[in-house]
Amino acid sequence: MGKSIHSPEHQKLRELLTAARKKAGLTQAEVAERLGRPQSFVAKYEGGERRLDVVEFVHVSRALGVEPGKLIRLVEKVA
Repeated sequence: MGKSIHSPEHQKLRELLTAARKKAGLTQAEVAERLGRPQSFVAKYEGGERRLDVVEFVHVSRALGVEPGKLIRLVEKVA
């Protein structure tokens, strides 16, 4: 298995995280503030410039008000 940054699963994860942020009515800057990170952190994972490790993924999911397991199950459907 190669790097997953350009895989269909990674694309789906990015789409889900972006949609969850928008559904929550949050800007990238607001999510970044919740995470204690710069806005560019959010822009980079949403734009596919960087991957999230599992711990970051859990923090991002919670900052968006989404249960991490729910997102994982949706990504698994693509695989």
